Amino acid sequence: MRLLQRYIMFELLKVFSFLLSILTILLVFVGVFREATEKGLGPAQALQVLPYVVPSLMPFTIPATLLLTVCLVYGRMAGDQEVTAAKAAGINVMSMLWPALLLGITLSLVSLVLTDQVIPWAMTNIQRIVSEAMEDIFLDMLRTKHLVADPSRGVSVMVMDVDGKTLIRPTFRYSPPGSDPVMIQAQQATISFDMTAREIVLHLDRGQADLGGDKSISIRDNDVRFPMPKELADAHPRHLTIREIRQAMGKLQSELDDYVVAKDLRALFALTLGEFHDLGTDESLYHREFEKPKESDLRKLHTEVHSRLAMSTSCLFFVLIGGPFAMLQARRQFLTSFILCFVPILVVYYPLALGMMNLSKTGSADPTWAMWVGNAVLLTAGLHILRKVLRH
Repeated sequence: MRLLQRYIMFELLKVFSFLLSILTILLVFVGVFREATEKGLGPAQALQVLPYVVPSLMPFTIPATLLLTVCLVYGRMAGDQEVTAAKAAGINVMSMLWPALLLGITLSLVSLVLTDQVIPWAMTNIQRIVSEAMEDIFLDMLRTKHLVADPSRGVSVMVMDVDGKTLIRPTFRYSPPGSDPVMIQAQQATISFDMTAREIVLHLDRGQADLGGDKSISIRDNDVRFPMPKELADAHPRHLTIREIRQAMGKLQSELDDYVVAKDLRALFALTLGEFHDLGTDESLYHREFEKPKESDLRKLHTEVHSRLAMSTSCLFFVLIGGPFAMLQARRQFLTSFILCFVPILVVYYPLALGMMNLSKTGSADPTWAMWVGNAVLLTAGLHILRKVLRH
């Protein structure tokens, strides 16, 4: 790297590091406050969540910070006539821009790694902290009231006492809709949350389960698992790696293929037996309860993969617009250049990206190309501005 490029790269890295640190510190407290409010965390848990909130904010702060950086650095250089002096010395504008383009490519890869690897890891740790907080809240309620009940899900727990995390003489009652209630009594039990399997685990010591009617079984040092509440059990696609998303897509596609085969077999048997009245009813029911939700989940996962790739590479396109635009606006303050450059992006790019994301999730557009429309607009605008800079 020649002297001029080293000088520009050093300026870019210096300004970018400073701005990113300031913006991240400001936004991280907003993120922690949001997580604490949504999950009902206390001050201690909020401080534990703090290190894991930072990676989840980085993919959003990096592009805007990079745009502000190139506007500041190239705007100052153009305002101080450094660009004019370089062109008079026979140095092409592109040779001055390529350090910023190199930084944009690097940060695009960093953003992709953050969204694909770091954010799922961070969200796993946040969920672990939330589960530990739920355990503490649950045990505190049992210590004071000796009873925790959730009638909406048909779950209730009653204990004689609580010793640390051990429940003394607990009685569990589980009444799922449409099934016989299950009652479990034990001498002792411990409760934990399995975030991987999305289940609540009860470890029972010397107990008995009443399955309804005359059915009962003895339990000795066994685990009983219940599904978590839906808001905790559902994993958002953003919390999965691309590899896990593709595995989930393959599983959903396999289930849909099996459903199509089963649907054809049901139709064949109905036609063979002359039960024509069952054809429309069964197909409508299965489509509403199985096929339609599965197809919706499959589209959301497919959209998530392409949105990560497209949003990550936005760093490069922001540089392609911001650098040349700041050179053209040499007589203006860098903040003015940033606002004039960022406001159209805010008004056009982000609504377009979000709109294409919604269309892809509903099946109205193919995310393979739809998620790249916003970047194509940025590329077109950036090349137009760069052409002006190269000519003048």
